[in-house]
Amino acid sequence: MLENCDVVVFSRIDIADVDFLFRNLNNVRLALFFDFKPVYTYGTPFHEKHLSAGEVLLAFMLYADTLLNISDIEVILDRAYKTVFYAIREVEAAVHRGFPLVWSQFQHTISGPTQIDESGKVCSGFKGQDPPRDSRHRGGSSRSGRTRWKGRHGDQLTLVAACRDALRVIRGKLGIAYETDLEPVMEEAADLSQPLGEVWTDGLQAYRRMEHDHKIVIHDETYVSSEGIHINQVECLFSVIKPWLRKFRGLSKHGLEQAAHTFGIVRSVNLVGASFEFLVDCLAIGDSTALHKSASC
Repeated sequence: MLENCDVVVFSRIDIADVDFLFRNLNNVRLALFFDFKPVYTYGTPFHEKHLSAGEVLLAFMLYADTLLNISDIEVILDRAYKTVFYAIREVEAAVHRGFPLVWSQFQHTISGPTQIDESGKVCSGFKGQDPPRDSRHRGGSSRSGRTRWKGRHGDQLTLVAACRDALRVIRGKLGIAYETDLEPVMEEAADLSQPLGEVWTDGLQAYRRMEHDHKIVIHDETYVSSEGIHINQVECLFSVIKPWLRKFRGLSKHGLEQAAHTFGIVRSVNLVGASFEFLVDCLAIGDSTALHKSASC
């Protein structure tokens, strides 16, 4: 929780901190340098923005690690929606590029079995409004024929997730084919930790094609086998990400893929107890990678 002081340093933002910002935004000078506008920012998310560097970072943290949506964040920062939206998207892309290298240098051993599971089709809520309710919930008649708003879902994808120790890898996929949807998530988890040992899954037939040491739990019979096999970490991850995705009120396929990836990164960072500087490092490395590629073209 933030204290009432002149300078505030974020290690991690929670809802109480957001409430503090709403009440004290005009009196707080953040250590993220809200008034600092760097000059040498070409090719970075800070270039030619109507936001200071600190505001760009704060916007991303509120987006990634709270249930605030971009409409809420624009109110906090007193900026236009598109200004905040594009700043967040650029930071998000840079963090995605930089995360593998920064994670590999972080002093934390990832070991143990890897749990893999897939969700049913999920979306990021109804576009523009809350899901439509039956008219009787609004005090009206429940008889058919009454005019009511019919919402349009955001694009739908299957979430495929891998959990190993504190590492969380989650991706939006079109289906549950092994080669194109399930295996890439497993290999990403291996790249971010070490060669996979045991892999625990449910009884989905597609997983039987893997070459790893594979153990299963049949959910129709039990959630934890007699050998202690389970996928409870992944089930927990799905229960946490779904309300986080609903805050967007409808995302495109590409937006949903990005958001799911971001959630896995931030969840992993939080579980290993890394500070805010970890994500700043990801941003810096991601920017330098993009600049190197553009210079090589």
